[in-house]
Amino acid sequence: EVQLMESGGGLVQAGGSLRLSCAGPGSGSGKLLIGWFRQVSGKEREGVACISPADGDTYYADSVKGRFTISSNYAKDTVYLQMNSLKPEDTAVYYCAPACFESDFSGSWGQGTRVTVSS
Repeated sequence: EVQLMESGGGLVQAGGSLRLSCAGPGSGSGKLLIGWFRQVSGKEREGVACISPADGDTYYADSVKGRFTISSNYAKDTVYLQMNSLKPEDTAVYYCAPACFESDFSGSWGQGTRVTVSS
């Protein structure tokens, strides 16, 4: 099972930016699909963005298109989620996983990284 670790969350004002990192063996190697997900307490986890490093294809949820950018760094084995123009509704715990859809992931979720956007 691929073990990934999320980092980079924090408290930011609306309109601000954060960059999340997802690190782990193979995460930026071009061999794995890597997806970012987020979950608000009491709600279902939702997919935010996904990247196929092998061909550069990316996917974004409609709610984050134009504001979030997913990218990968092969040398650092890391996938990033650059989040700009943050909104209070982006507040959630963010997770990464080697999948683009939650239904495709049967492993254990990491601890995630909390993002709080104040209005």
